Amino acid sequence: MKDHIDLSNLPQHIAVIMDGNGRWAKQQGAARVFGHRSAIKAVREVTEGCAELGVKYLTLYAFSTENWNRPKFEVDALMTLLVHTIRGEIKTLMDNNVRLATIGHTEALPKACQNELQEAIRATEGNTGLTLILALSYSGRWEIIEAVRQLAADVQRGQFQPEAIDEGLFSKYLATGNIPDPELMIRTSGEMRISNFMLWQLAYSEFYMPDVLWPDFRKPHLWEAILTYQKRERRFGKTSEQVVK
Repeated sequence: MKDHIDLSNLPQHIAVIMDGNGRWAKQQGAARVFGHRSAIKAVREVTEGCAELGVKYLTLYAFSTENWNRPKFEVDALMTLLVHTIRGEIKTLMDNNVRLATIGHTEALPKACQNELQEAIRATEGNTGLTLILALSYSGRWEIIEAVRQLAADVQRGQFQPEAIDEGLFSKYLATGNIPDPELMIRTSGEMRISNFMLWQLAYSEFYMPDVLWPDFRKPHLWEAILTYQKRERRFGKTSEQVVK
């Protein structure tokens, strides 16, 4: 399947909503936390798969601002798992020339998580391959509100007039200001919603929503998603005839 992928037509940026950990654990007769632990293999597979192909950016929706409302024991377990996972995956990131980055209100994370994140970001900052972006304590609405606040402050300081605000300028104030919008968004588990994820950036993304639960997601699923993307006609509001021209 991988051999059929057109490497000249890869999405530069793939975004993933990693859904289904809880349902997967329930199917195994285990607690939800077991599903989160079992999902690490899927994270490794999709990261390595993107690095192998030459995808430039991969964003994983790891923890939303709404996830703070989950039961405390699950949030605590997720935070502990995050610390151990980041620490344990630095070698894999280095071996695959992957640079780590984050978006979101990371100041809300426990100090231990912040420290591990910063250490991994520093350790991988010289890598030149795939950029792996973890969306942590993130939501699309939070990001847009933060961008509006910063934009309004700069207008108030006289850096530019309101009339100068357009899509290009506004995009620079987003957490992904220096990153291209995702061309492909994958959501596992078959759910058909974007769950407050990259509300601005996904405006023209192609969606791929397989039934597979996230802990079972492997490289062949990634290959299939990219092949499906490559079969689609991306018109951006134009007609097919205009695109052909």
